[in-house]
Amino acid sequence: MSHRLLGQFPYALESVQSLLKQTPRYGRAHQELGYIYLALGHSEDATLAFRQAVEHNPGLLASWQHLRELISVDDRDFSRRIDTNLHYLESLPPPLRAVVSMRHEQKRKKAEETCRSYLQEHPKDVEGMRLLALIASEQGMLDDAEFMLESAVEFEPTNERVRLSYVDILHKRQKFDKSLVQAELLRESDPENQTYRLAHANQLAGLGEYDQALAVYDDILTRHPESTLASPRLWLSRGHALKTHGRAEDAIDSYHHAYALKPDFGDAYWSLANLKTYVFSDQELTRMGELVLDDNVEMDDLAHLHFALGKALEDREEYETSFKHYKKGNEIRKTQTRYDAATMSARLKLQRWVCNEAFFTERKGVGSDAADPIFIVGLPRAGSTLLEQILASHSQVDGTLELHHISSIAQKLDSRRRRRDAPRYPGTLGQLRHETFQTIGEQFISETQVHRGAAPFFIDKMPNNFRHIGLIHLILPNAKIIDARRDPMSCCFSGFKQLFASGQEFTYGLYEIGTYYQDYVELMNHWDTVLPGKVLRVHYDDVVNDLENEVHRILDYCELPFESSCVEFHRNPRAVRTPSSEQVRQPIYRQALEQWKYFEAWLSPLKEALGPALWSFRN
Repeated sequence: MSHRLLGQFPYALESVQSLLKQTPRYGRAHQELGYIYLALGHSEDATLAFRQAVEHNPGLLASWQHLRELISVDDRDFSRRIDTNLHYLESLPPPLRAVVSMRHEQKRKKAEETCRSYLQEHPKDVEGMRLLALIASEQGMLDDAEFMLESAVEFEPTNERVRLSYVDILHKRQKFDKSLVQAELLRESDPENQTYRLAHANQLAGLGEYDQALAVYDDILTRHPESTLASPRLWLSRGHALKTHGRAEDAIDSYHHAYALKPDFGDAYWSLANLKTYVFSDQELTRMGELVLDDNVEMDDLAHLHFALGKALEDREEYETSFKHYKKGNEIRKTQTRYDAATMSARLKLQRWVCNEAFFTERKGVGSDAADPIFIVGLPRAGSTLLEQILASHSQVDGTLELHHISSIAQKLDSRRRRRDAPRYPGTLGQLRHETFQTIGEQFISETQVHRGAAPFFIDKMPNNFRHIGLIHLILPNAKIIDARRDPMSCCFSGFKQLFASGQEFTYGLYEIGTYYQDYVELMNHWDTVLPGKVLRVHYDDVVNDLENEVHRILDYCELPFESSCVEFHRNPRAVRTPSSEQVRQPIYRQALEQWKYFEAWLSPLKEALGPALWSFRN
């Protein structure tokens, strides 16, 4: 900026371009580049720079103002977008305008402080409440975010921006019945508003109404192909819905459309790889290889591209290069998280310290009598989807998805303001009145009803629920719990090479995932000691090698009669919403049992982190 103001434009360009090479997503740097090009009279370059600025940080009012002067009104779609953002930002008081910008610069602490300070003086400012809710959501405090948005909607029922954010947070919390009601209100307020139609379709997809959701997606893409909504992201969402619905070929076509519109769209390439059955062409492989060397590709796209290349090259048996891409993708993702292995180990040890044998003896007989849930726990990529598909093929069992309700209950019991605060849960379990456990259990049954059909039992296959078996036992003592256990090297390496949409941050490093597996084994051993017979352990290898006997064992534990459909699980047409969706639509999948051995030369850090779990996993 100093060079520019002094008229020293070559130095100004050199400085800002150096900055952008290090931080290509820094919106203010793109804005400064726009100023320099404007001063040089390069209006086309300035326009491109300002557009990049608002893509990375939509809170930059000055960039939108310059774009209004530079963009032709003939570019109707983008022109409308400029007007919308200008109207929004110019309507905000300066503190909230600063909050919008800080959020997009990942300065969440400063954004939260500024927003809270503003709300102390303006406690019913719904936009301030909405922004604070978004910040809370980004920090994982979904309860707080939902409460604030619910309050904001009550204060201003006609504020559609607030209601749309409320729909999003309800969707994140898997409260699809409630989010659908809110989305319907938006759609009814303006039936031709494509944003509201899309929000409504997304809630339908959340409820498993894929045909209705896809009809809306296709209508928007057909009738409004030039709209910003008809974006690579919509083609991607459409592909995900088709994949979940079992229409793999149509999903592939959607993913192809997505990266055709945005050639560096890493998520589209990864979505193809994540089908587990897709074979990349030589041309696609070459293109991905070029993109990961391009300094202009954003970090999120780069992470997806590296994971996709890892899978593509693994399929071609180029294991060393494949591992390098998996490693690089994980390194990028690790920089985007705040996961700390020591903190997680301490939290899991706290479960063992609080939830001891005496603790459960003192609370014997508490909780709801409901026996509906069957929890499948463990680590991701340990075979939980296979076990779910087997059980969901039984006439008395509904498959659902990875429900967040138990972790949400735990988070509410923790009630920390920030991650760095000392944990209160599971200690808070000891402070609850005995009748409260029954209330929480009944609330769980009620809130999960939306995900179920008419069967008397249903599955919750959130793997991380192994952390909360003590809580589950206290609120639902009659629930069944199955521990999906897999060989540690197979399980951990499979997790390492899987790019998860959200959560599972422990997978982005060999040491981290190995430590987590070891902690998991120790905690499961603890549950076996203090709650003997509570959990059924099912080994993935045993299911693969002796399917029928394992099916009998699982059904006996769940007190269900044998049905041959459970052995022929791959014929079940139900929607499957996990990375293994295509694999469980095939007969028993043996290929992955020892896939890790091709990569053994580079897995020493994993073996060291696993420690005793490496040889004692069947105990």
